[in-house]
Amino acid sequence: MRDLLNDLQDGKTAAEQDPVRRAQSAMKRPLPKRFYSGVSVGVEGDAFAILLDGRMVRTPGATPVLLPSQAAAELVAGEYAGQGEDIDPATMPVTRLVNTALDGVAHHAQPVLEDVLRYASSDLLCYRAPSPERLIALQAQMWDPILDWAQQAMGAHFVLAEGVVHVEQPRAAIAAVSAHLRQRTAPLRLAALHVMTALTGSLILALAVEAKAIRVEDAWKAAHVDEDWNIAQWGEDGEAAARRSARERDMFGAAALLAALDA
Repeated sequence: MRDLLNDLQDGKTAAEQDPVRRAQSAMKRPLPKRFYSGVSVGVEGDAFAILLDGRMVRTPGATPVLLPSQAAAELVAGEYAGQGEDIDPATMPVTRLVNTALDGVAHHAQPVLEDVLRYASSDLLCYRAPSPERLIALQAQMWDPILDWAQQAMGAHFVLAEGVVHVEQPRAAIAAVSAHLRQRTAPLRLAALHVMTALTGSLILALAVEAKAIRVEDAWKAAHVDEDWNIAQWGEDGEAAARRSARERDMFGAAALLAALDA
């Protein structure tokens, strides 16, 4: 199912979803030229459409892009309006996410939900470094409040592990997260949660961002506390930085869409 979601985002193969490979592929293929001048948001019944020179935008699968809130429609419209002479899908994370939701998740909600839920059994926040002491303290500082939120908001108590050896989580915790997640099966919402979960390795972080229990900026930092520690010790690779920047853009796009859905 992860392959399906990735492929639907922009019609490329799974390998091309890697940000660096996407950039390399983009250099090989010319980007499509911008074919419109005006971008606006229109009302279609109880939904909102994005209009390019008055014509409704459709997904790659020909589904009309109709969004449940004006704020969500304005996010997509803003990405179209922000294009220059060429249309670069890499700079349109919300548009790609909406396309994925309408063409894919809308028809495969249950498999996507199950895929997201699997992260709860091996959530990033549950696996702690055995050393050094400073990294242990940083993980506790950034992760423990989110686990406390999960227990208070969902009744889900997770077991912590040291290192990377898998620890089985209590069935009650998985059931609590499952019950919470199953109230979020609307395609756009589920697609956004899937993206944030996959990018961070943490369903708990994704749900906390949705609930506004943590800012997306802080969630992103929390998801990279180990990586940032290593960068501080050894420096950062240029290609790794480019990949992280692309993932961050997708993370912030997903969070923006979730906020717009609730606006």
